[in-house]
Amino acid sequence: MQNAINFKNWTDVGAELLVKGGFEYHEGLLKAEIRLYDAFSGQLLLGKRYTGHLKDNRRMIRRFCNEVVRLLTGHEGIFDTRIAFTSSTKQGKEVFIADFDGYDCQQFTHSGTITLFPAWSSDGKWLAYTDYKRGKPDLYIRNVTQNQGTVTSFKGSSISPAWVPGQFALAASLSHEGNPSLYLLTGKGGIIKKLTHHWGIDVSPTWSPDGKAIGFVSDRAGTPQLYIKDLENEKIRRLTFEGKYNTTPEWSPRGDFIAYSRMEAGQGTNIFIISADGTRNYQLTRDSGNNESPTWSPDGTLIAFSSDREGHSKIYVMNSNGSNQRRLLDLPGQQTEPSWSPRLSGY
Repeated sequence: MQNAINFKNWTDVGAELLVKGGFEYHEGLLKAEIRLYDAFSGQLLLGKRYTGHLKDNRRMIRRFCNEVVRLLTGHEGIFDTRIAFTSSTKQGKEVFIADFDGYDCQQFTHSGTITLFPAWSSDGKWLAYTDYKRGKPDLYIRNVTQNQGTVTSFKGSSISPAWVPGQFALAASLSHEGNPSLYLLTGKGGIIKKLTHHWGIDVSPTWSPDGKAIGFVSDRAGTPQLYIKDLENEKIRRLTFEGKYNTTPEWSPRGDFIAYSRMEAGQGTNIFIISADGTRNYQLTRDSGNNESPTWSPDGTLIAFSSDREGHSKIYVMNSNGSNQRRLLDLPGQQTEPSWSPRLSGY
């Protein structure tokens, strides 16, 4: 395979690395051999062989791409991740799941009403979401691959679930005792304890990667702002002071930034990131309609979000610095509330 490559042709056009692959399909089996070369030296950096069925072709390529990223960066790639989101249907809204690149989009819920706020467990085996199937917003916790799960139905609303890192437990906003407050729940929906105690409305929890702090949205200062609670000393501090309407926070996998949506008069809604200590705040979208619900890729290099810049709301992806914004997929209706999965073993 190497002898057939004229590396100079590739270096002349600026290529530093070169991937070359070959596939063979015989008697129902697909065999693939894929190699990565240094284009300047011609040195083989990585070579892999895969065997499977024809339907496994994308899985083979994803595995090789993960190997390339690991070799070049020392970190795991995102090629074995998926994105859950809500999409409007004739009956209401349902949760859908697609590959990280928008391929193989499948409907996950079939409630026939409204489903909202999909959230992945940290092992990628469960999705929690809010469903109006019983006439009010209840919390559903469902296994992604098996037909099993639970329904948590309290008086009032049960919304915006967020799984505890590394645990089969989650936070959610419940209103059964009055104003919506944050609660810690078991993976089966039982209440462990109340996390916030305030007369204001507390929603949209997001966990720090180490699970020692939780961010959330509260109107306790008059308008929706971001707050952080340190779970070790129980102290709560306000994080955002700019903008009058800040919502949908999500903590980055590296723990350094929180992405969120800010709505301002005359400027629509845009995606910002703010450092966890509040000292740095950057705007990532501008002059492109309304942009909401940011969610980080597991390696922290990408952010998916919803935007109505082309009319109907669709799911978009950008680099974590706001560059290279592009639409992920095109479905009928409107798509909102993306949630990026962790790396899925065996996917």
